[in-house]
Amino acid sequence: MEKSGKEIPSINVDYFESLTGDVGNSQVPAVEDVGERIAAMRRERGLSLEKLSEMTGFDVETLSGIENNTVQPQLGTIMRLSKALDGALSRLVSGQGTRTFEITRRGDRKPVARSTAAHGKKKIYAYQGLAADVHGRNMEPLMVELEGSSDPVISVHDGEEFIFVLSGTALLKIGGESFTLEPGDSVYYLSTTPHAIAGSGGRATILAVLYE
Repeated sequence: MEKSGKEIPSINVDYFESLTGDVGNSQVPAVEDVGERIAAMRRERGLSLEKLSEMTGFDVETLSGIENNTVQPQLGTIMRLSKALDGALSRLVSGQGTRTFEITRRGDRKPVARSTAAHGKKKIYAYQGLAADVHGRNMEPLMVELEGSSDPVISVHDGEEFIFVLSGTALLKIGGESFTLEPGDSVYYLSTTPHAIAGSGGRATILAVLYE
């Protein structure tokens, strides 16, 4: 079932679009060491790739590609790995941080990584961390640039997510239904509900807050 709201948003969309910038064209090189953090945490716990594969359901080839940064994991994948490794999601996504608060200026957002489909062949989205320096955080706020896709990969994992569309149009598939989200629309859901989100007909930029 397709649902789409065509009403004019009650917020000033142009204002929010001016805040987003372009995640993919950041002047700072993207930090692509998510795989290194996963590998370090796995070694800390004395786990082999084969054992981690048994614990998560991801095949050894995929896990090896993630650790070698030839496959960039989706956020749902990282959340499943963080649970299996008994680690904080924040440590895997953007590092542990050292501060009790952080003000992130538009030009100071931390490029975190891009995510790809299986075997790293197709870019799905790129994201920036908005609170990477806060230590011990339980939420992970991200600015995410979604690539267009008519058939996004379904994800299921522990946690909760809040999505707010800033620009473009997003396609959300959740609980067996499909929804078109326009700028100003938002959604909150338990991540155990099968879900997927992508740009609809092109790129879209969203604010995503992940909670462990």
